[in-house]
Amino acid sequence: MKLLRSGAFLALAFALSAPAGAQNAVTPMTPDVVKSYGAVRPDADFTLREVMIPMRDGTKLYTAIVFKKGAKNAPILISRSPYNAHGDVTRTASQKITEILPAMDAEFAEDGYIRVYQDIRGMHKSEGDWVLNRPIVGPLNNSGIDEATDAYDTIDWLVKNVPESNGKVGIIGSSYLGFTSLMALINPHPALKAAVPQSPMVDGWMGDDWFHNGAFRVNSFDYMVDMSVGKGDSDAKIPRGAGDDYNAYLEAGSAGDFARKWGIETIPGVRKLMENPAYTPFWSLQAVDKWLAARPLTVPTMLVVGQWDQEDSYGAPAVYRALEPKDTANDKLSLVIGPWRHSGVNHYGYELGDVTFTGDTAHEFRVKWLKPFFDHWLKDAPDPHTPPVLTYATGVNQWEVSQKWDDAKLTPLYLGAAGSLSFTPGAAGHDDYVSDPAHPVPFMPRPLSMADRKQWTTWLVHDQRFVEDRPDVLTYKSAPLDKPIHIKGAPRVDLYAATTGTDADWVVKLIDVAPDTTPEATSQGAKPANPGFELPLGIEIFRGRYVHGFATPGAWKPGKVENVRFELPHINHVLLPGHRLMVQVQSSLFPLYDRNPQTYVANIFNAKPGDYKAATQSIQRGGATASAVLLPIVQD
Repeated sequence: MKLLRSGAFLALAFALSAPAGAQNAVTPMTPDVVKSYGAVRPDADFTLREVMIPMRDGTKLYTAIVFKKGAKNAPILISRSPYNAHGDVTRTASQKITEILPAMDAEFAEDGYIRVYQDIRGMHKSEGDWVLNRPIVGPLNNSGIDEATDAYDTIDWLVKNVPESNGKVGIIGSSYLGFTSLMALINPHPALKAAVPQSPMVDGWMGDDWFHNGAFRVNSFDYMVDMSVGKGDSDAKIPRGAGDDYNAYLEAGSAGDFARKWGIETIPGVRKLMENPAYTPFWSLQAVDKWLAARPLTVPTMLVVGQWDQEDSYGAPAVYRALEPKDTANDKLSLVIGPWRHSGVNHYGYELGDVTFTGDTAHEFRVKWLKPFFDHWLKDAPDPHTPPVLTYATGVNQWEVSQKWDDAKLTPLYLGAAGSLSFTPGAAGHDDYVSDPAHPVPFMPRPLSMADRKQWTTWLVHDQRFVEDRPDVLTYKSAPLDKPIHIKGAPRVDLYAATTGTDADWVVKLIDVAPDTTPEATSQGAKPANPGFELPLGIEIFRGRYVHGFATPGAWKPGKVENVRFELPHINHVLLPGHRLMVQVQSSLFPLYDRNPQTYVANIFNAKPGDYKAATQSIQRGGATASAVLLPIVQD
């Protein structure tokens, strides 16, 4: 009887714990972990395939292929990324394709495009080893493999194995993905019919991510740590805390001391930066614009960059210069400069910081020009007559079409006595200021956090009044304008400078100053947040040791006047009547750029505390050494 009761209890317990049709009973001790969950349900409006595509050396790259159900005879649009391709196709847990993909994909997805995201080799779910901006096969790379060959092999596999495809492929992407888009143009696959590299990384020493004219960008360290640990998915961070980055970098000493303090100096990407401070073949042979200049232009290409791109302002115009002579019919190459931050073309373009525009400029561009460009080359749609050059004129808020870019006559804007600025050179003289590395000029108001996206994405449009009264910043201002001035191209700095030190950095800013009495409600174009707003049109730095050649650094002779020449970022901007032109000159922009010790040392990454010395900087004006900013002014 007791045994019967026990058996009945066990039978009842089993019945309660085992639902009808279950293969295995679930008990209170059943492990609560499953291998996966099928988030794409049968009622999803899309198909998602995840495959491993083999490269010519046997390495397999993770590739996500997604398209709306029912797609057929469809073009392929690919992006090759180091930033987690799986995440790019699963941004939201949804059954709608327009919700799982980035915002810029919406129009393509709805129109039946096959969207492809791929992890480049060595990153996230792909096999192989990651190499930062892997050099093209040649003097720096004898492996036979690069991002060009991987793009070719990927496209070859896709057109042969995606039956919904029409066999035509386009490539698009911003920043690192802009770099991989450009690489696909080197010995391109025949199926590659169009490319849109956006804010591409082209030359990391000359003016993209790592250096600008030789001055080192210290937040490059954060990128190297984040990307180099594991396969880019470790979320590794430099543990410097949440305080003011101005203090964190200043107290560490040199940029090299900062790296050593936090134990990152052995990371290969960090070593590449610290051991190669000059523009030697280590960097010059990696310049993508030089690679492309040596090859024919066969794939229709649209280069896109933001006017206030805080990361890669150099690359797109540099590639345009390299390729434009090859576009003899003016029908295969386009340059687009929009009123955006880095990668802003793919987000919302209503405003940037305190600067506002007419409508969503990014969405307008994508719908009116970007998609028709791909539709024509990938879907045989009618020719949209893509403009050779399309730029947004800030100040008056309108898109403009040009046949060529940066071909306007340069007009010198001269620095004058008593902080004046005019188109007529004045009497010879000079203005001096003391630059002290112990008190560098901040690039944004403190406290500073290089990880704060709000600070980082808008610093190039921040009101410059916060430094105007510093004694180590020279400010030159024009009289109020009596008519509009339209600047269209890259302003050039033509500075005559001397220092009591043996090295120096030179920072030049071109600024549009709004009238003190301009109400926001009636101002035109890029509206100031308040009267007197000082809007930077371009900010750039030059490390003085390279005045006689980027590959041949050398000490300055104290007191000797040298001619420093460099470009500001490319712009299209209209200064309205009543506004003033302003130029600021200073010798630090910290901690965005590392401090120049102002004592010449072989490698600034290894500068010692005693090398950092205050120096008197002298800016010449008028006469034979008339410092100026050369403006590409067009007549409307």
